[in-house]
Amino acid sequence: MSLSFSFIIPVYNRPDEIRELLESFVKQTYSRPYEIVIVEDGSTVDSKNQVTQFQEQLNISYLEKTNSGPGDSRNYGMRRAKGNYFIVLDSDCILPPQYLEEATKALEEEFVHCYGGPDAAHASFSLVQKAINYAMTAVLTTGGIRGGKTRVGKFQPRSFNMGISKEAFEKVGGYGKIHPGEDPDLTIRIWNAGYRTKLIPEAFVYHKRRIDWNKFYIQVNKFGMVRPILNKWHPSTAKIIYWFPTFFCIGFLAAIVLSIATIPLPLWLYGIYFVLLFIDSLLKNRSLAIAILSLFAVSIQFVGYGYGFLKSTILINFSKKAPQEVFPKLFFK
Repeated sequence: MSLSFSFIIPVYNRPDEIRELLESFVKQTYSRPYEIVIVEDGSTVDSKNQVTQFQEQLNISYLEKTNSGPGDSRNYGMRRAKGNYFIVLDSDCILPPQYLEEATKALEEEFVHCYGGPDAAHASFSLVQKAINYAMTAVLTTGGIRGGKTRVGKFQPRSFNMGISKEAFEKVGGYGKIHPGEDPDLTIRIWNAGYRTKLIPEAFVYHKRRIDWNKFYIQVNKFGMVRPILNKWHPSTAKIIYWFPTFFCIGFLAAIVLSIATIPLPLWLYGIYFVLLFIDSLLKNRSLAIAILSLFAVSIQFVGYGYGFLKSTILINFSKKAPQEVFPKLFFK
């Protein structure tokens, strides 16, 4: 298969992000032609001026539509793209110069119809952004499933950095209406259609995540609420590990109670875990401030996800209503 890439990038009120992303495209070392499809998803502050400044340097298709969410906007862009292999990015990503070369090399060595790449923290990111990146990617928090090498053969790509062939897109029909959660739902349907996925570790992006602590809590809380819905839709993919943040939080409360009752060992075990987190973050980020903030980020992640998962598990499994009725804010119409 001769690869012809089309990048699919939905954007909503983020012109500055698009500028940074397009600047990183200009620095790509890849020499073959490729297309960039930017889908303006009903923005009130559009990116037209930023795109215009790069159109002489890059092959950009700029599409505008009414707001319908990132999943539908990606589908909109892929249906209109000219390439035969789509690479989906979030607008808050920055590409390293070798990104396309690495993706091409990996696909030419072992072709798959869908791949994912890791996310990393750029040197220019704020301390909070780096701490959140650690919480989202560390082996001690997520098992490294967002970017680790332990799940290369059965990797679930995320659409901040995801490749999908035109064939696979047309076969499965693209993204669904759920958000967040559209990424794993699409991946599972790709597996069910008989296609393989893989991780390409070298095809990483810098994922900026312009969020504060409150937005981070809302985000991970939604992640937790979405997972039981996906488990209900795709029962074979349900795993006990998804309960970990919930059990962690309940166990921590129990450990405090036991400590008051002069049984301190469980609380000491939690203390050891947080010390290991601190040391791991310190070694990876080489910053005392980031290591401290990482503890805060991990705590928010576990509480937000754990509470959302427990709440959703109860409501989804004991309510007679459809998930769209129980959690209407998690679905686009």
